[in-house]
Amino acid sequence: MNDTCDAAPFIAGEWRGAKDRLAQPIFNPATGAEIGRVVHANAADLDDALAATNRGFRAFRAISPDERARILVSAAANLRARAARIARTVTLEQGKPLAEALGEVSAAAALLDFHAGEAVRIYGRVLMRAPGSRSLVLHQPVGPVAAFCAWNFPVLNPVRKLGPALAAGCSIILKPSEETPASASEVLRCFLDAGLPPDTAQLVFGDPDAISRHLLASPVTRKLSFTGSVSVGKHLMKLAAETVMKMTMELGGHAPVLVFEDCQLDRTLDILAAHKFRNAGQVCIAPTRFYVQEDIYDAFVGGFAERARALPVGNGLDAVNRMGPMANPRRPEVIAAMVEDARSVGARLVAGGTAGDGSGYFFAPTVLANVPPAAQVMNEEPFGPVALICPFSDDDDAIAKANRLPFGLAAYCFTENGRRQNLMGDAIEAGMVLINQVRATWPDAPFGGLKESGFGSEDGPEGVAAHLNAKAVHIA
Repeated sequence: MNDTCDAAPFIAGEWRGAKDRLAQPIFNPATGAEIGRVVHANAADLDDALAATNRGFRAFRAISPDERARILVSAAANLRARAARIARTVTLEQGKPLAEALGEVSAAAALLDFHAGEAVRIYGRVLMRAPGSRSLVLHQPVGPVAAFCAWNFPVLNPVRKLGPALAAGCSIILKPSEETPASASEVLRCFLDAGLPPDTAQLVFGDPDAISRHLLASPVTRKLSFTGSVSVGKHLMKLAAETVMKMTMELGGHAPVLVFEDCQLDRTLDILAAHKFRNAGQVCIAPTRFYVQEDIYDAFVGGFAERARALPVGNGLDAVNRMGPMANPRRPEVIAAMVEDARSVGARLVAGGTAGDGSGYFFAPTVLANVPPAAQVMNEEPFGPVALICPFSDDDDAIAKANRLPFGLAAYCFTENGRRQNLMGDAIEAGMVLINQVRATWPDAPFGGLKESGFGSEDGPEGVAAHLNAKAVHIA
């Protein structure tokens, strides 16, 4: 099987090769070996992309909702038909186990099926006035979208940008990560082969700051959609404010997990240990700060550490492994520094704590107990395979600990008490609260955060609505 992962921009209906453009190497994080090159778009390419997406918007907004839905359904079918090849590409350039990559492709296809349904459910209202007159409320596509997405879900993140934008009738310029460009290219091919008009979607790679400044300064761009870190998100918001464009920002998190003494302990441990180390912890909604009620604290720490130590770690192409490498050589260094800082202020290392040997970017599943609030890792998102476990006393203490940070993306709660479940759902400051389970991604439910974790939603009807403008038309 060909394991080369080359990628190039797709602009104005053509894949633009290297020629005199800069090309950047792509590395397999499990081996450190170069597996391809990604071609960067230059300034002229970006101008061409803006012109094409402007043309594409005028044409695509005139296409019927039924036809937009057909394209999305066909793109979903292409994803499913090509799942094995696309998933292998994901594992090669991002590192996650092949089973996780296959699950990601499946989730992306399901999301497109849902957005296809939403394309034909963009309704307005008729407001009755005096006889012979009325007011109309219309929902119309916002216009060309500039979308930027992270490397951790190299299929699902692009689909989350493309699906709702196209369902609403928008055109889009997609800028994925240069670390996982081949996966995004495969996704776009699924749309093009489904009949998407070429000018409707552009794909660009290159220096993130230069691209964002170029696209967001243009009057062509009418919406910013971003998935990534809080710091970069704040920077992009400042750029987008200059032209007062619509924004959807899905930023970082530092998800609290509240584990109460009445939970089903073994089931809770099995669920949380598997979910914590999914994608090597490189998930914006990963459970990270585990607050456990005092009476079961020691049992939870011991059980979690046992499961972490038993987790098979290695190349994601080997089916025996349940956790792969981190995405790049910077990440193990960052995690190691955070672990050392936590230990220096009193945290207890219970499992892991070391980078892997060899050429890959591995870090052992790590468990830290009794982590002081002052530790860096308790205040900055680690985005890696590190679980932080601390005790709490009662409901009020748990809520205070969960809400202490400026982030509010996802939060988790495990309790069998129905009244407490309702209380936690109300009191925890997060865009998504998961109770006795860990699945936050559902096609029909909004995905998004509060506070510094961003605003606006992807997925669900809310994802399409974020790409629409409301217009009132008053007729005398």
